[in-house]
This record gives sequence, C-alpha cells and structure tokens, in this order.
Amino acid sequence: MNVKHVNAISRATNEILTNHFGLDVTPLEPTTGTGTVFSKEIAVILGVKGELTGQIVCAFSNNTAKQIVGVMMGGMQIDQLDEMGLSAVQEFGNWVAGTTATELSKESCIIDVTTPIVNEGESKLHSSNPFVTVPLNSKIGQIDVHIAVKEE
Repeated sequence: MNVKHVNAISRATNEILTNHFGLDVTPLEPTTGTGTVFSKEIAVILGVKGELTGQIVCAFSNNTAKQIVGVMMGGMQIDQLDEMGLSAVQEFGNWVAGTTATELSKESCIIDVTTPIVNEGESKLHSSNPFVTVPLNSKIGQIDVHIAVKEE
C-alpha cells in the first residue's frame, strides 16, 4: 500500500472533522494488519474503484455517531440513532468519500467511491488485503479509519 494514498485518505477524514465539524483532531499511532477489522458499534463502509480498489471503513461508537449527527443537524442533542440519524451517518460517509477522491486526485490518483453502507452493531469485517488503521481522536470520540486499498 502506497503511503501517499494512505496519508491522502486519512487527511480527507481529518479535513471533514476539522473544517465541517470545527474539531481539533489528534491522529493516534497507525497500525497495520491483515484479516480481521473490528467495526465498533457503527461503521461506514466505502468501496473504492478506479486506479485504486478496496475499501475504506470509518468505525466509531454509538455515542460518537450521535455526536456526528448532532453537529450535522445544527447542534441538536441526539439521544437515539433512528433512520434519519443513520441517514446522516451515511451522508458523513459521502463527505469522506468526496474529500477522499479530491485528496487522492492531488496525488494523481483518480478513483470512484461507492455509495456508503452503514453497519450497525459491533462486528468483525474480514479482508484478505492488508489494511492500515489510522485512529483519529477528538472531543466527540475516536474514529478509526481502516484503509485497505491497492493499486490496479
């Protein structure tokens, strides 16, 4: 996996949290692996195709999801993730997807990103491809960005 691509993808999520949510974000120590990726309580799964193929998964707690939705809804207090809330989480994934495509284009890498899928409930995602996990910490909680992409 190309470090420029990994950096561009993690920059995209960081940029959304910083510019759209007004958060101070602290990237934590990245990890690498193969096999199982833990999705926490909520995961937004993005498929990547084009010059890169694979997946990007943003995983976070229910509380962080409610914080994300609250900010997206103008600062509302969100007590429960209903269909509208899950739709907002999916839209967060769209924001990450669009910004990821822009950041990768700056590295001369053109991609398309599929419509995000939201996984609710802790689960294990399995990948035969290696992945890099970049944890991003902020006052709304930690978002783990799992990146499993390869050049075509």
